[in-house]
Amino acid sequence: MNEKAMFQLTYGLFVLTARTGEKDNGCIINTAGQVTAAPNRISITVSKDNLTHDMIMESGKFNLSVISERTDFELFRRFGFQSGRTADKFAGYSSCRRSGNGIYYITEGTNAYISAVTEQTIDLGTHTMFICSVEDMDLLADAPSATYAYYHSSIKPKPEKSTESGRTVWRCTVCGYVYEGEELPEDFVCPVCRHPASDFEKVIG
Repeated sequence: MNEKAMFQLTYGLFVLTARTGEKDNGCIINTAGQVTAAPNRISITVSKDNLTHDMIMESGKFNLSVISERTDFELFRRFGFQSGRTADKFAGYSSCRRSGNGIYYITEGTNAYISAVTEQTIDLGTHTMFICSVEDMDLLADAPSATYAYYHSSIKPKPEKSTESGRTVWRCTVCGYVYEGEELPEDFVCPVCRHPASDFEKVIG
């Protein structure tokens, strides 16, 4: 079975934001879509490891900002490659605005946002699927929405190339970080995107 066939499915990219108490947080997801048009409903699927997941479970509401092709890698670094449990992702960040539900949405590198409330949840083991009704939404720009494939081809930094022929390096398939060495430690975690050793590929220069 060739698991890379899954990469041929089309995915959008989104910043999912939530607020509980005085805490704001957000994360990157690629699993969101319209479920019904009348009434307007969307679904999102979120890893239980994400703080944003827990905040939505508590508050029952969120904003979904649609990432456009005019974004850059810094948006992914801020909202995707650090944890809201240890970092304030909105600290020093001004490219956002609060919608009517009091939650931030992202105004730079996005083309639309949707505010929604949870109607039901489906436990999928590692993830939760939220079925949600749309409360508000608006267009922000006319740039095309970024797909997961576009992210890999045009946004994610290109892998560094080894200057020495025959050198073995391990390249993170998520962010492109390169680790040099014949063997990659099993417990290695990418210092950029925090993904594990299983997301690295071996490359011989």
